[in-house]
Amino acid sequence: MQRPYQLHENPMSRQIIFAVTLLVTIGAFAFTVSRIMKYFSFTRPAFPIRDPGKRFNLMLKVAFGQTKIFRRPVIGFFHALVFWGFCVILFGSLEMVIDGLSGSEKVFKFLGPVHSFFMASGDIFAVLVAVSIIIFLSRRLFFHIKRFEGPEMKHRSHIDAATALTLILLLMVSLLTMNTGYVGSKSISGEEIAGLYPVSAIFAGAVNGMSEKSFLLMSEISWWVHILLIFVFANYLPYSKHFHVFMSVPNVFLSRLEPLGKMTNMDNITREVKLMLNPDTAFSAPAGDTPPERFGIRDAEDATWKNYFESLSCTECGRCTSVCPANITGKKLSPRKIMMDLRARMKEKGPLMVENGRDYSDNRSLIRDYISEEELWACTTCNACTKECPVNINQVSLILDMRRYLVLEEASAPGELKAVFNNIENNGAPWQYSSEDRLNWAKDLEINVI
Repeated sequence: MQRPYQLHENPMSRQIIFAVTLLVTIGAFAFTVSRIMKYFSFTRPAFPIRDPGKRFNLMLKVAFGQTKIFRRPVIGFFHALVFWGFCVILFGSLEMVIDGLSGSEKVFKFLGPVHSFFMASGDIFAVLVAVSIIIFLSRRLFFHIKRFEGPEMKHRSHIDAATALTLILLLMVSLLTMNTGYVGSKSISGEEIAGLYPVSAIFAGAVNGMSEKSFLLMSEISWWVHILLIFVFANYLPYSKHFHVFMSVPNVFLSRLEPLGKMTNMDNITREVKLMLNPDTAFSAPAGDTPPERFGIRDAEDATWKNYFESLSCTECGRCTSVCPANITGKKLSPRKIMMDLRARMKEKGPLMVENGRDYSDNRSLIRDYISEEELWACTTCNACTKECPVNINQVSLILDMRRYLVLEEASAPGELKAVFNNIENNGAPWQYSSEDRLNWAKDLEINVI
């Protein structure tokens, strides 16, 4: 029996080249991640992570089930196809990595029906994802979608989105081409095809006159193009808004489980109140040299790790801004911009803090240099943005903490609020009259005042 045609007479060199490429990819990715982790070390603690079961169910529902995405059913459906497609194709990508290192071919074929299921699903999803990406690109390039616009959406934001979408499209095309070459070569040689490839089988059958060598060459070139695109894409993501590919699922798992309208208390404020109610504890506590913590958030390092985590998870989709009543009525507030600004500020100041320490100042801050007071006070705290966000980002908590800084550290607030604060301080109520007159409105009504 004639030996099937082999493209590589020395597969060891192929394995070495792949191993070196993989090590470079992992090294570059690890360097980027380690830098980001250093930035996290400058942030403040957040809430404790409890109720893992509840969090896991939330992750299955929101992240993997894409339930919030389907609030816009048409485009949500296509986005869900992309997400689910990536989940399925990940199996084949892992197989490719093992094959590249070991020199094997379809190492998971021993799984039988399971392997066939993932290969068939990946083949079908490659087409569905490619179609979805073409739709996404068309919407960005040829249609003026309002939520894709705004002062915060600079030219580089649109280039970033187009670049990531193009890379994903090339990934799907190379995957289909690789599978087509594999099926075509195996069909001609009479060897067993490991797995099912319903779409690629059609493509292979439609190509007339190609030799086994040509199909093998197609498969080999596409294999390298596909795996290298994966490596490039993985290292591009941390510098892109599409970093949410890695961050969104864990961000949903780490969501705040309290009701959206519940505002958190500041530990340092709580401590001050307790000292006021029981002054003796102030003298019994040992004196420390640690300066008091800043009230609220002035700059990126004042934010909690969860705030920064959410900024990295932001997809810049604009769903939050599109439902914001302040933005709709023409005010400057854009919840999307708030998260983008925190991410940009940490990117700017993070390297300086790594080099010079957390207390380093570059005479800039998140408030005013990035986010204006007008934006912060425009928020109605309705939580529409938080409710709409497909990855459960809590924009309002960040806004509230920046407001707290303005009020508690700088005594800065709109005139209307200052009047309310004065009334609360003097009258014990936000209204400008004494406590004795509060129930005058009920004098002529049949109301028993206790």
